[in-house]
Order: sequence, then structure tokens, then C-alpha cells
Amino acid sequence: MKNFVVKTIANAAALLIAIWLLQDITLTGDSTGRKAWTLVLVALLFGLVNFLVKPVVKLLTLPLFILTLGLITLVINALMLLLTSWLADQFDLNFHVEGFWTAVLGGLIISVVSWAMNVALPDKD
Repeated sequence: MKNFVVKTIANAAALLIAIWLLQDITLTGDSTGRKAWTLVLVALLFGLVNFLVKPVVKLLTLPLFILTLGLITLVINALMLLLTSWLADQFDLNFHVEGFWTAVLGGLIISVVSWAMNVALPDKD
């Protein structure tokens, strides 16, 4: 359970930094509390997408992964971020990613920050 909370906090922090750095990734709300709640829900949604969809996509793109020496991971991360944005829209959450290249850069930022947060935060059960 503690590992789940740590991963969610890392995702939320990574999403927050990507929102802060890129103007085409937006999180809107009436108040700061509403924005924080939306960020936590989007982080949970992002974690769910990465847990359920990403392994299937990585398996299907295994030949491209080998061919590009792993650079296809940037595209996969961008697609997972775009899928999270689409799902957030379906659940009426105020989170949006505008464009593929913004998603690529956002996915890169989120990957680096999530890695750093997972290194810094304890994850023992």
C-alpha cells in the first residue's frame, strides 16, 4: 500500500513539474484545492494507464524498440500522456495536453522527475 502511495506522489510531482514547465499542458480549476484534487486524480489515472496499457504497447512495439535502440520509449511515453489527457477529458477532469510534440517533451520531463522522485522517496512495504 505504501508503494502505491509513493508512486502516486511521484506521478503527481512529475505531472506538476511538466504542467509548470510547458504551457501546452494545462490543469485548470476554480481553486487551489480543486486543482490539487484534480492533480491527484490525474496522477492516479496516469499510473493506471502506465500499469495496464503501457506493457501491452511495449510488447507490441518490441521490434521497434530493438530497431531504435529504445528511443521508441519516448513515443510510447508521449502516447501514454495523450491517452491520460483523453481519459481525463472523458472523466471531466480539467487536464489537457495540446499536441504530440508537447506530449513527447512532457513525457520526457515526467520520466526524469518520476525517476528522481522514486529514488528519493522510500518504497519499502
